[in-house]
Amino acid sequence: MSALLTIRGMSHYFGGLKAVSNFNYEVPQGVIYGLIGPNGSGKTTIFNLVTGIYTPTEGKIFFEDKDITGERPYKIVQGGVARTFQNLRIFSNLSALDNIKVAKHFASQSSIASSVLRLPSFIKEEKSAKKDSLELLDLMHLSNRANEMAKNLPYGELRRLEIARALATKPRMILLDEPAAGMNPKEVDELMSLITRIRKEFSVTVFLIEHHMQVVMGICEYIKVIDFGETIAEGLPEVVAKDPKVLEAYLGKRGA
Repeated sequence: MSALLTIRGMSHYFGGLKAVSNFNYEVPQGVIYGLIGPNGSGKTTIFNLVTGIYTPTEGKIFFEDKDITGERPYKIVQGGVARTFQNLRIFSNLSALDNIKVAKHFASQSSIASSVLRLPSFIKEEKSAKKDSLELLDLMHLSNRANEMAKNLPYGELRRLEIARALATKPRMILLDEPAAGMNPKEVDELMSLITRIRKEFSVTVFLIEHHMQVVMGICEYIKVIDFGETIAEGLPEVVAKDPKVLEAYLGKRGA
């Protein structure tokens, strides 16, 4: 399989601290790939580098063979990469439906004039955006929350809403930063089914950060493990789970 996302020799410093060191990764199209490691190992920093929030100190990032290193975040979204965040980035004072419609408008073709004058082209696009947004809410089992203010939704539902909003940009790759955080066991099971369904129905590649090992080992097809910004292991889930370096990173040295 050809790589959809390619990262070559990527390093990043915060002052004198090396947060990511010589990171290399190829994520093929149509897969669910995982990135794991202890807290503070550099996982979210890698997502921030891929999505343009930070610019790598060293190295290159390619999406569909196009160099996106240092591109503005909105350009990267327009290019087909969407993400969710470890700390929720929801518009609390908008309804669940409007949260998704905001993302749909990101790709709007209507001009300011057509929206102000409410021309037929704008009205048609608005109807389409609402229809697509309602379908995403249904996929996330949030149809009954469409007109509910986001700030009133339970945490697990907010997580699903954020995934729906990312999908509204019609990405070819979605980066999920700890989507199972704060969820109960039932919600975790539902999330796993949801992610595998998203991959199939939307033909989207999933790049996943997650501490919940049930999720990682249950749905990821390949895993890379980092610690202190450096890769310590990678491979199939069953191989990574038994790697001594991985066990040490998570559990500490034997006899310690």
